[in-house]
Amino acid sequence: MSTLTTPHIDVHRGGDRMKTRVSWLDSKHSFSFGEHYDPDNTHHGLLLVNNEDIVSPGQGFDTHPHRDMEIVTWVLGGSLVHQDSLGHSGIIYPGLAQRMSAGTGILHSEKNDSWRLDGNSAEHDEPVHFVQMWVVPDEPGLTPGYQQLEIDDELAGGRLVTVASGLARYRDKTAIAIASSHSALHVARMAGSEPDDTEQTIDLPDAPYLHVFIARGEVEMEGVGTLYEGDAVRLTRSGGQRVIARRPSEVLVWEMHARLGAQ
Repeated sequence: MSTLTTPHIDVHRGGDRMKTRVSWLDSKHSFSFGEHYDPDNTHHGLLLVNNEDIVSPGQGFDTHPHRDMEIVTWVLGGSLVHQDSLGHSGIIYPGLAQRMSAGTGILHSEKNDSWRLDGNSAEHDEPVHFVQMWVVPDEPGLTPGYQQLEIDDELAGGRLVTVASGLARYRDKTAIAIASSHSALHVARMAGSEPDDTEQTIDLPDAPYLHVFIARGEVEMEGVGTLYEGDAVRLTRSGGQRVIARRPSEVLVWEMHARLGAQ
C-alpha cells in the first residue's frame, strides 16, 4: 500500500457507470465488477467495489462465497435479509450500519424476502435499494466476522456520521469497526434547505484519497459544482471542500489514507 502526492479531482457521472440488468436486479457499478472490466477503473484508494443495487421482492443473491474483503452494506430503501455461514440471520434496513469481514472465507446470501423470517408477515411489493462497498483489509487470512448497529438517530443531525472505520482517530466514534486501518466510511443524511443552514452543509475530511458518492438527492460541492444522484467524485490529496444539499440527499464518503499498488 502507498499514497500519491499529486492533488486531483475526478468526477464520475452516474449515467456512465457499468450496468448489470436482469429481471430481478438493476445494478450499477462504479468500478470494474464481474464481467464488466476496465483496466483503468479497478479501484480508488482501497475501495474496490461501490455497487448500487435494486432488487425485486422475493428475489436476491443466492448463497455465494467471499474471501479477504471488508464488505459494508448500506440500505437506502426497503429491507435486505442477510444470512451467512457464521449463523447470522437478520434484516438490514435504512439507518442500520452493517459489516461483514470475509477473512479466510464466508458464505452468505442477500435477499429481499424479509417476510420469510416471520411467518406472520405478509409478502411485500417494495424493492430494496442499497449500496454495497468493498475495501481491502490490512492483511489476508483474518477470522471472518459480522457486525451491525442502528444509527438512525445520529443521522438525523445532518452531519457526517462515521459508519465504519479502522482508522485509530475514529475508534471511539465509529458505529462499526472494519479491519482496514487506513479506511473509514462516513454518511451524511441532509434534509436540503437554505445554503446557510448548517444541518444541510458538510465539510469533507482531508485525506490522500476520498470517494464521495451521492446515493440520493442533489448537492453542490465546492470547486466541483452540481452533483446528482449516482454521481461520484474521486479526490486525491484533497479534502476540506464544502458540500451543500440542494434537496434531501444522502452522501457516502470514504476517507482513505493508503491505496493499492505501487506509488
